[in-house]
Amino acid sequence: MSKWFIDEGGTLRSGWKALGFLLLLMGLGFLTSLGMKVAGVHPGAGVWMGAGLGALASYLCLRLEGRAFSSLGFLPGRRWLLECLAGTFGGILIILVTALLVRGLDGFHWERAAGVGARQLLASAWIFLGVAFNEEIIARGYPFQRVVEGAGPWVGQLVFAGLFALGHWGNPGMHGATKLWATLNIGLAAILLGFCYLRTRSLALPIGVHLGWNWAQGSLLGFGVSGTSDIKGAWMPVFHGRPAWLTGGAFGLEASLICTLVCGAVILWLWRWRGTGGTVSADASTASVS
Repeated sequence: MSKWFIDEGGTLRSGWKALGFLLLLMGLGFLTSLGMKVAGVHPGAGVWMGAGLGALASYLCLRLEGRAFSSLGFLPGRRWLLECLAGTFGGILIILVTALLVRGLDGFHWERAAGVGARQLLASAWIFLGVAFNEEIIARGYPFQRVVEGAGPWVGQLVFAGLFALGHWGNPGMHGATKLWATLNIGLAAILLGFCYLRTRSLALPIGVHLGWNWAQGSLLGFGVSGTSDIKGAWMPVFHGRPAWLTGGAFGLEASLICTLVCGAVILWLWRWRGTGGTVSADASTASVS
């Protein structure tokens, strides 16, 4: 029975570590919500609180293993910042190419939105940066990395692509054909972001891509972001009545067939890319995708 829990090296198996992280995160979230309720604090602290709880859970799990927090893929410095910026521009480019292809197929046209300037764009970038930190710390952070260590990169990719897609099933608009295309594309986006980590051994690139993707889709181009967006875009798409599988409809470009093709092309490029050689300390995982 112990072989189910302990590996050949005498340590807890990676899958149980990943599960332990998720249970710890849920516990921290519950205690935080309870404490805020008792103190009479409004619970709408937002995505940055979620990011902080994810970082805390990661820190505690890494301390139990005797690893540094930097091994998670956080190593402040010029290279980390450059990778994050490169990822941001890459995420913007992915969404922009998708939108231009849909527009070229007569899916919509843009109209300039009034009252959206630099201040609004910067404020929404801060929110989407929090979303990126929050989701990447969980989806490409400790649990993903432990599954990759224990079962290999392809198992890690497929498991967390499935979990990432399922995690969005509660979003508005997830029904009918939209649910099919959105689930597929969100899963592909998770694989794309997973490659961003695996090729750099840093969370800088996936955080940047996640930020650029969401910010460009919602704040810049005016589409829905995974079915939810309370942020008004600088430009607003006016749809021409083409099917939702082409345009993505109210859900956003993540429910478009064009997004599937663009994500597939980017994943193929990342699969062939040799990467940067890693940016984390020596006690981080060294698994790679071949």
